[in-house]
Amino acid sequence: MDDADREAARRELVDALRRRLDVDERTLAAIEAVPRHAFVPEGRRSRAYADRPLPIGHDQTISAPHMVAVMTDLLDVEPGDRVFEIGTGCGYHAAVVAEIVGPGNVYSVEYEPDLAGSARERLRRLGYDVTVCAGDGRTAFSDEAPFDAAYLTCAPTDGVPDQIVDRVRTGGRVVAPVGRAGTQRLVRLTIEEEGVDREDHGGVRFVPMR
Repeated sequence: MDDADREAARRELVDALRRRLDVDERTLAAIEAVPRHAFVPEGRRSRAYADRPLPIGHDQTISAPHMVAVMTDLLDVEPGDRVFEIGTGCGYHAAVVAEIVGPGNVYSVEYEPDLAGSARERLRRLGYDVTVCAGDGRTAFSDEAPFDAAYLTCAPTDGVPDQIVDRVRTGGRVVAPVGRAGTQRLVRLTIEEEGVDREDHGGVRFVPMR
């Protein structure tokens, strides 16, 4: 598949997402701007624009484009907002968010050092100014708080850890899959002065948070 074919496949994917999902056009524009095939292992690139998760090694996956679109839309971020990502993986979701918030505004932590290193290099090569570190999402980037939003691409079993919620400003949002395999739900937490408002956005399936 050459570059023209990939661009056509990406446009077709976005058109399908537009028909299927109730998300903002800027979210779809971000999906269309990011070359998903560049984040997929070479042997799976022929399926890069199928709306499905794909293995990326280390028992991890790149999320399906519709799930990236839904989660990005729920973040409701603007240009200049600072975002904390827990679970860099291959870097695809971070690139999509960076298309909206702009360079230097996405901070991403990955538990698996090899994935963190390859994602950092891949994002740099593709021109995305995303700060990537290897470590634990509960403690990473504590000196960069508060963030305008945060999201997890891995599922904590017992709710989003307080250490992550506490790093988001009042009025900010946290989007995350929560629960054990088979019972996971996608939730959005809005941080308010009087507490945390929780919305349920349906069943999902993600790798567990480590």
